[in-house]
Amino acid sequence: MHPTRSARGLRAWLFAASLLAAASSLWAQPLPAARPEELGFSAERLDRVGQWLESEVAARRIPGAVVMVVRNGRVAYGRSIGQQDPASPRPMGRDSIFRIYSMTKPIVSVAAMMMVEEGKLLLEAPVARYIPSFANLKVGVEKTDASGAVSLELVPMRRQMTVQDLLRHTSGLTYGFFGNSLVKKAYLDARVGADDLNTADFVEKLATLPLHYQPGSTWDYSYSTDVLGRVLEVASGQSLESLLRARLFAPLGMKDTSFYVPEPARQARIAEPLADDRSIGAGAAFNDPRVVRKFESGGGGLVSTADDYSRFLLMMANGGTLDGRRYLSPKTVEYMTSDHLGTAVATTPLYLPGAGYGFGLGFAVRKVTGEAPYLAAAGEYNWGGAGGTYMWVDPKNNMFVVFMMQSPKQRVPYRSILRNMVYGAMER
Repeated sequence: MHPTRSARGLRAWLFAASLLAAASSLWAQPLPAARPEELGFSAERLDRVGQWLESEVAARRIPGAVVMVVRNGRVAYGRSIGQQDPASPRPMGRDSIFRIYSMTKPIVSVAAMMMVEEGKLLLEAPVARYIPSFANLKVGVEKTDASGAVSLELVPMRRQMTVQDLLRHTSGLTYGFFGNSLVKKAYLDARVGADDLNTADFVEKLATLPLHYQPGSTWDYSYSTDVLGRVLEVASGQSLESLLRARLFAPLGMKDTSFYVPEPARQARIAEPLADDRSIGAGAAFNDPRVVRKFESGGGGLVSTADDYSRFLLMMANGGTLDGRRYLSPKTVEYMTSDHLGTAVATTPLYLPGAGYGFGLGFAVRKVTGEAPYLAAAGEYNWGGAGGTYMWVDPKNNMFVVFMMQSPKQRVPYRSILRNMVYGAMER
C-alpha cells in the first residue's frame, strides 16, 4: 500500500475510534436526542458538566455519576461518568441502579393525586379516616421550669392532620435523625426506622409518639410520605409496591424502579458510594437494597435509574401524559407544583426548600426567579435524595434534569454547581 494512503487510513481509523469512544460515554438514549444547539444550548458549555464531573471522579470525591438534560422532550446532554462501584472496575452506566431515597416522595405523591382524581382519596380528609390510630395524637411542647430543666408536655391537636398535610409536610410529624428536640429524641429512643416492621406496623409505631408541631402550622421534613404510603394502601387495598407498579412503573416503563433488588442480575448494577461516604446523617448508614425487608418506605425506599426517572419526569413535564396515556390532568400537575404553604405556615431553620421556594404536593416550588443563590426560573420544581440523587423540572423552559450519584457528602454543593452550569449553557 502507498505509505501516504496508509497514513491517511490510520488517521481515519483513529478518528473513527475516537468518535466511538465519545459515543460510548455519551450513551444512546431511550428518549430521542438532538444536538444541543437545536435545543437552545451551547454544546461547548454543556460539556463543562462532564469535564467537572470527570475532575471530581479523578479527585476521588465521588466514584461516578449519570446526568441527563432534557428539553422539549429530547436529550440535549447525557453522560455516564466514572465507576459504578469504587470497589469494582465496572464503569458507570445508563442502567446503573441508585438508591434515590427522598426522590421516592414525588412518585408516591403522584400516585396519591391519581387516586384523588378518581374520587378514592380526599385531600381535606383527616388521616384518621384511613388510619384510626391517628385520631387522638398529642403534640409535644417543650416547657422550661424555674431551674432551667426542660420537659415535654403533651397537648391535644387543635385540628386533625389531613392528607394534604402529609403531601406538603405540615402534618406535625418529623424525622429523628437531624435537629435537636425532645420529640426528635423520642423518635430516636423509640428506634423509629431501625426495626424491620411492615408499613402498617411502622405507621402504628409513629402513632404512639408525640407530634413535633400542631398539624397545619409548620413545614417540617418528616415521615409524612411514609404515612401517605400507608394511606394509599388502605384506600386501594394493595401494597404500596403493587400500587406503584400497576399505576406508574409498568405503564411508564420504569423497569428498574422498586423498593428492593433481590435479583442477582440487577444487583450487579447497584451503584455504591466511596467507603468513607456512606452516612446519610446522625449515624444513619446507607441501606442495602439487596436485603429485602418488610418496610416499603413511601418517603425514601425506592431505587431507580436515570432512564426510569426521566420517564417519570417527562410525564410530569408533559402535563401528566406520556406515549398517549394520561396519568394526571394538567390541572392536577399545575396544582401539585404550586406553593401550598402561603404565609400561614411557619418554616424552621431547617427549611430544606430554601430561599425563594415554597412547597407544593411532593415538590419544592420556585416562587421567584431571584432570592435563591442558584439559577432557575419561577415555577421550577425539584427534589433530591439523601444519597446524592437530584432532579428538577423547569416548565418555563420546557426542561428537566436528572442527576444520579451516590455521595451524601456532595449532595448539597453539587446541586448548585450543576444548576449553574446547565443554565449557563442555555442560549435561548
